Amino acid sequence: MAEQLTHFYEKFQPSHYNIYLDINRDTKQFSGTSTITGDAKTTAISIHQKFLNIESVQADGKAVSFSKDDDQEAINIDLPTTGVVTLAIQFSAKLTDTMMGIYPSYYEVDGVKKQLIGTQFETTAARQAFPCVDEPEAKATFDLAIKFDEHAGETIISNMPEVRTENGVHYFDTTMRMSTYLIAFGFGEMQKKETTTKSGVKVGVFATKAHKADELDFALDIAKRSIEFYEDFYQTPYPLPHSWQLALPDFSAGAMENWGLVTYREAYLLLDPKNTSFEMKQLVATVIAHELAHQWFGDLVTMKWWDDLWLNESFANMMEYVAIDAIEPDWHIWEVFQTSEAPAALQRDATDGVQSVHVQVENPAEIDSIFDSAIVYAKGARMLVMARALVGDKALREGLKNYFAAHKFHNATGADLWSALGDASGMNVGAIMNSWLEQPGYPVVTAKVQNGQLILSQQQFFIGAGKDVDRKWQIPLNSNYDAVPEIMADKTFTVGDYQQLRQENGKPFFLNVGNNSHFIIQYDETLMADILDHVGDLDAISQLQILQDLRLLADGRQNSYANIVPLLPKFADSHSNIVNAAMYRVANNLKKFVTPKSNEEKALKQFFDRLSAAQLDRLGFAPKADESNDDQLTRPYILSASLYAENADAMAAAHTLFKQNEGNLAGLSADIRVFVLRNEVKNFGSQALFDKLLAAYRQTADASYKQDICAALTSTTDPDLIAKLVGQFENADTIKPQDLRAWFRGVLANDDGQQAAWDWIRKDWQWLEDTVGGDMEFATYITVISGIFHTPQRLAEFKEFFEPKIPTPGLTREIKMDISVIDSRVQLVQAEKADVNAAVSRAVK
Repeated sequence: MAEQLTHFYEKFQPSHYNIYLDINRDTKQFSGTSTITGDAKTTAISIHQKFLNIESVQADGKAVSFSKDDDQEAINIDLPTTGVVTLAIQFSAKLTDTMMGIYPSYYEVDGVKKQLIGTQFETTAARQAFPCVDEPEAKATFDLAIKFDEHAGETIISNMPEVRTENGVHYFDTTMRMSTYLIAFGFGEMQKKETTTKSGVKVGVFATKAHKADELDFALDIAKRSIEFYEDFYQTPYPLPHSWQLALPDFSAGAMENWGLVTYREAYLLLDPKNTSFEMKQLVATVIAHELAHQWFGDLVTMKWWDDLWLNESFANMMEYVAIDAIEPDWHIWEVFQTSEAPAALQRDATDGVQSVHVQVENPAEIDSIFDSAIVYAKGARMLVMARALVGDKALREGLKNYFAAHKFHNATGADLWSALGDASGMNVGAIMNSWLEQPGYPVVTAKVQNGQLILSQQQFFIGAGKDVDRKWQIPLNSNYDAVPEIMADKTFTVGDYQQLRQENGKPFFLNVGNNSHFIIQYDETLMADILDHVGDLDAISQLQILQDLRLLADGRQNSYANIVPLLPKFADSHSNIVNAAMYRVANNLKKFVTPKSNEEKALKQFFDRLSAAQLDRLGFAPKADESNDDQLTRPYILSASLYAENADAMAAAHTLFKQNEGNLAGLSADIRVFVLRNEVKNFGSQALFDKLLAAYRQTADASYKQDICAALTSTTDPDLIAKLVGQFENADTIKPQDLRAWFRGVLANDDGQQAAWDWIRKDWQWLEDTVGGDMEFATYITVISGIFHTPQRLAEFKEFFEPKIPTPGLTREIKMDISVIDSRVQLVQAEKADVNAAVSRAVK
């Protein structure tokens, strides 16, 4: 595909659209007219289209010549003159089944098949719905009119309220000035719940009638309170009359921040108030708060071009935690940030070849590939958490208020945000943040005592082979010793006489207190021994951080897993969920050093039993009425570890719970249901149970029950059932394409299923590309494989299959990085296998 040299907006600048669509679900066809008023800067202009049949083009009522260029996704139009012109483009197209553009979602109510029509236009799919200048900078106002094969009892919603219906055509109010990728609508049989914020914004949740009415309540409450929080925090009113949240049965991403009509995967919006795990509540709440943060940051003010995608995503990723922490302070939601976003960013960002947060991009296929969740979302959010810690909330809020006032209904760049925060705080925020934004990777800060002096130095950290090009960062050190500067901009820094500092401070030396800055620390033996001697005095985040940094250093061969094994029991009885999360992440990493069904694996299972047995006794299998959030969130780690260890008590308890609830498995407590089902399939499984669970998966509309069934069935050890499962991968009536990755990953991670899953993806890669190739989830299938493979044979097979695909736009970076990820893991396992297994067997003696 030829690279596009200029943006279409440079030649033609739309100001207003009148869009008419006539959609027929039966024939899967739609037609329409896109009437665009704008300013032509040259007589030769281009308008985006993709998969559209263009029937006619008029300029100010007169036919003009045009040609279609499918490579550039363009209609090239010759105008008689420059200046203000109104184009009318008539077109027709097909509804897609790729979950992009305008597409049907499929679902069943009481065995009757139904459809809900929805849209997904980010990044460049508005052009599949109507001709437009489909670039973030091309903001305009929109009048939408939609006709469809309507029957009684159906609802249609869009970004703005409906103003009238005439002859079956639904007319919606004129939008604010906005980008094309944020236009949205949905129609079909829906139920809704509605409320109003303190400032009078209508908030509603919409879903199909396959769900119980009370499944909408939680989302409605979180959405209302999030908008009220943001209006106050941003000191800027919500700009639209309503905020609709729509759950779509088929949805490729997690959720999408369309202005005034946010769309979600059902799993991330609807939940059963009587049986949902605390973890799931936290997840749904943060997703809603993330999308609503975008209504200002992304929608009201939009990045100028996709290279500043991080502006939208990193910011919303931080604000989801700020908002939920404010409206549900007892949840301690920042702990989730520490166990999910922080390790994801640190792991991915240590691979050479990773993108920087701010990344140059033009080609539409490559735009989708920059949605690297570990970088653009997680690392970017960590950068903004660093910035927030530096400037403080008062300056952050003042800076944001000024930023929104200066850029509302327009576009902005990263530099605009830094200057607003810099003006409000009196700091050169841009200079500090650009070292994190513009270069990939992050530093390891080495802290050592040399000739009595405490010396700090920074160097880029790599997992696997990495080319050191002498990068430097401005690092907010956040030390617990006052003698350490706030920012380290040099390669090395001498703090002073260590003994004197240790005596004055009366506690072990520590950096990155709070784990908010994006770097890791290599303490020398003296400093580390001091920390470990006082580990019980440390707060939970500091304990998590020690385990996190040691794990990463071991992955990067600057430490050894064999050294970490004896430390794990020190943390095993912690009542903190985040300490358990960090400890079991290390423990689970030890599994790659053992061969399935070997003596080493047996020893590792004993080690897991040793780590988890006391906590299993303390917590038990069944959730208790008044237990702490920490206990609720810790139990899954303990049950997972005990069942991996084949602890007889845990297996018997899970089996008993299964037997007691056989008649209503969905009714098992959502906190533990997955462990009961997985234990049953793995250890007491049968063809009958398999068929029963697969049928339940097809029938239930409860997304978390579906996820539990997927996790259980993919853990079967029976080769016939594995084959049967893989046989369902391409049957959308059983496994929707949006959910397939979880099934594929489950079978691939199962030692008994790995070969079948790997054979399937290589054989049917073309089917997969045809089915989900148009969206940003596609490349993550490769990421999933790279997270599991760890043998020389698998590395060779991976390279053989994926190296020829390196030139594919949108896959290039992913394949190169994932070869490096597997290669470094294979080398690590080969070098350390003997030492690690020896350390495990010593630990269980």
